[in-house]
Amino acid sequence: MQEHQPECLYLELSSHNYQHSLPLHTSSALFLLSYCECTSFKVFLVSAKPDTDNSQSWSFLLFYHPLYCHIPDLPALVRGCRLPAVLGETGRYCRAGLAVVLRHIINRTCEADPSRMDALSLLGFKKTCLKACAEVSQWTRLCELSIPSAVEAHLQQPTNPTQHLPPALLSLERRLGEPVKVHNDDKIRRQKLQDQQKKKNIQKTASLDPRDPQGGPVMDDAQLQEFHSANGLELRAALAKLSVSDGAVPPTTTRWCSDIRKVKTTVLPPLEHLFAEGLYFTLTDVVLLPCVHQYLVRPYIVGSAVLSQLPLLMRWYHRVQEVPGVLRAAEACGMILSSIQAPAAGPSTPAEEPQPSQVDKESLVMTKEVHFVGGPRPTMTKLKECGVEAVFSPHPCPSWTLPWDSLPAAVNPTEGKMSDVRAARKRQQLNNLVAMVTELARPGQTVVDFCSGGGHVGIVLAHALPDCEVILIENKEESLQRAEQRCAELGLTNIGLIQANLDYFTGPFHIGVALHACGVATDMVMEQCVQAGAGFVVSPCCYGFIQNTLKFTFPRSKMFLETLSYKEHMILCRFADQTAVQLPPERRLIGKQCMGLVDLDRARAAESRGYSVRVMTMEPDSCSPKNNMLVGVARHGPGGYHDT
Repeated sequence: MQEHQPECLYLELSSHNYQHSLPLHTSSALFLLSYCECTSFKVFLVSAKPDTDNSQSWSFLLFYHPLYCHIPDLPALVRGCRLPAVLGETGRYCRAGLAVVLRHIINRTCEADPSRMDALSLLGFKKTCLKACAEVSQWTRLCELSIPSAVEAHLQQPTNPTQHLPPALLSLERRLGEPVKVHNDDKIRRQKLQDQQKKKNIQKTASLDPRDPQGGPVMDDAQLQEFHSANGLELRAALAKLSVSDGAVPPTTTRWCSDIRKVKTTVLPPLEHLFAEGLYFTLTDVVLLPCVHQYLVRPYIVGSAVLSQLPLLMRWYHRVQEVPGVLRAAEACGMILSSIQAPAAGPSTPAEEPQPSQVDKESLVMTKEVHFVGGPRPTMTKLKECGVEAVFSPHPCPSWTLPWDSLPAAVNPTEGKMSDVRAARKRQQLNNLVAMVTELARPGQTVVDFCSGGGHVGIVLAHALPDCEVILIENKEESLQRAEQRCAELGLTNIGLIQANLDYFTGPFHIGVALHACGVATDMVMEQCVQAGAGFVVSPCCYGFIQNTLKFTFPRSKMFLETLSYKEHMILCRFADQTAVQLPPERRLIGKQCMGLVDLDRARAAESRGYSVRVMTMEPDSCSPKNNMLVGVARHGPGGYHDT
């Protein structure tokens, strides 16, 4: 029986001039451990240089009992990922990336103590806080990438710190001013209206004190207590979520008096924006607090006029300190939170207005809408006039198939919850990918199944290629846990699982494979493969989701860039999704041609980086409406994959 070890949490140490410091990702993880009082992990602090002095310790780290190690000494799965990372008890399941690791810490805390509702509430509504990857979620991108990197860069090389703010902080300031949206918005806003009316009634009925020269109302003790209870509804609701509000929980009834029920939703009072994502204290606040704190306590920031440009952020910083457990957790991980106040902005120091070039360029890139007019034929004709048409290479082994009837049940995709018809199509898809990988793979090589889902591709490969190491990379925990169960049932020892966004994997490998990588995920997989000089076997999907991002712009290749605009390329992508079996044959044919053109653009971009690429159709072509497959082999070793 395989011996299980405690889960190990690996956190990065930064070294500069032989002195260690804690990166912001590490500080956020330590703060969450303290807040949750979590002792479920064996904590390692990882330094890059073996010649640095690891005997240095900070008194506040004694709570964690950390061990020190160097990158070369890390387990192979962890060494191939960006930190922070958690290695599971079996040594075969690694979680990597800040959001994934922090969510796992919360889950472990709640498993150890189900009464920790304050920890569970950090995951937000439906437990989705920071669950989506950075390419999809603006909040995940802000917390994992934008804010930490911007603050660390500013702290290391501040440029006119008393005049300019990091653009990411200006973006956060803007977000803190956005309207609050919660799933029970109407209910809380009606409660707020009722409280406001109660407050007015108390003021009207309060006695007048003749000794008051202003003749103002004076309340007795009972009225005063009721008056204060009508204030701060949002904070009471937020604290109630943490089960630490001393009974000051907003009423749960939805039976309002008639005048409250008749008020239209559009005229209900808005909710105050308390915390980062709105009304409730969540994991987003946990990540941002160390970042904002480290910025605010810098000597050249304290008392400077730039703080007057961040009134909402300053208010958030002080309000977070009111959350029970935050001050204790901050002190335990070496953060002494400050009561620093922003100086009032005088006439000579007007608040700087965030400019479009300064605020959240990422969201501007990611959410830019393209309006389509007309069909794909003009774009296809334009390409044809330039000698560009969809060309598909012949399939080298169209009849090749795995011996499905003799394979263990856990290898077969029928193991999953899918119909027999869908399982048959899935087996046909796997035949194509496994045939191509088998053609490329050599004993001792590493094959990475990107966007692996439940492991249909990777598990078949690990079983079919016992002399190769197979790594599954998937961001969804539920899918990877199903894959882990199947691997355990099969007793596979040549497979590892990584729960992470695919670009958090940095290890060496020889072949990358992905079945139906959605939208830009196909381009991300090809990026990873070309950067590693690895071969790739990729089946794209969801062409309509393709759009410009911070990392990729379209078209990808020089040939297409010289012919098509971004909008014209998006027209191809949109109509490439028109291949469903219920559509008319002529429309499906146009969809297939558009698929071929989009993938031809991808192939040409990879070829300009030293690759030979074949675009082919999986056999039989009825195995999927998205039946394209790109197979690439490096001609000249590693290289970058980018526009040319």
